[in-house]
Amino acid sequence: MSKEIRRVAIIGTGVIGASWAALFLAKGLDVIATDIAPDAEKRLRDFVEAAWPALEQSGLAPGAVPSKLQFTAVLDDAVAGADFIQENGPERIEFKKELYHHLDEILPADVVIASSSSGLTASTIQSACERHPERCVIGHPFNPPHLIPLVEIVGGAATSEETIARATAFYRGLGKRTIRLRKEVPGHVANRLQAALYREIVYLISQDVVSVADADAAVSWGPGLRWGIMGPSLLYHLGGGHGGIEHFFEQFTGPMTAWWGVLGQPELTPEVRAKVIDGVHEMVQARSIGELETYRDDVLAGLLSLRRSED
Repeated sequence: MSKEIRRVAIIGTGVIGASWAALFLAKGLDVIATDIAPDAEKRLRDFVEAAWPALEQSGLAPGAVPSKLQFTAVLDDAVAGADFIQENGPERIEFKKELYHHLDEILPADVVIASSSSGLTASTIQSACERHPERCVIGHPFNPPHLIPLVEIVGGAATSEETIARATAFYRGLGKRTIRLRKEVPGHVANRLQAALYREIVYLISQDVVSVADADAAVSWGPGLRWGIMGPSLLYHLGGGHGGIEHFFEQFTGPMTAWWGVLGQPELTPEVRAKVIDGVHEMVQARSIGELETYRDDVLAGLLSLRRSED
């Protein structure tokens, strides 16, 4: 488990897998990817080409070039000789278990198998591994992984501390910000926080309190700007003035818990979904998905360049 990670295998080259591949290449790693989709290689190489300018702006490792990317549709060929596996397959537990059982059979014991799964638990996935379940871990990124620093690390019941430590060191060496979950919960942490906020957004839209565009503006031009700098608890510490978080709780526990009591429990009925869909398309207007992604990534790159002074 102590050997240096220089060669990474990417299993599954959809949106997340392709983004991981671009990041690993930018950090100077040798990357070999595999996917059975007939057009997977072209889509992957197109993605890396499109992402490369943003990665150049962030700073490339010495020797980092897109040409280090290899591709094969044969899984066993892709993982042969890999030091680390980043798996991004479909979120279907039977698929994952069959895949991990096979990987466990063919890979040396010192190869970490990390899953990008956003909803399945490491314990369930690694239960299919009869030889070395201790080397399986969740390494869940935030989209797009080649830009967003967050990685949630979650061990399963059989995951070793050595695997946790090695995965953490690997991701941090790439410039990622890792958090470790001490318990397995559905959706991990960041997605649960997003889901909690979006539940209330959908409720307010369904009750005609606010439009879709104004709900998005309330987040992105209000607390969302602050959350890009500090998390809610630290911001509430500032909100307490010179008395800090202690004074904040003295002043706002009553109002805040009263709001908790009336937060909505919306249902995504066809009518509510149509209302949100119509509102989204009004905001989008004629912009394509690609144009929106480019705008998002350009602004992200600028924000991240401001935050690098913290490192």
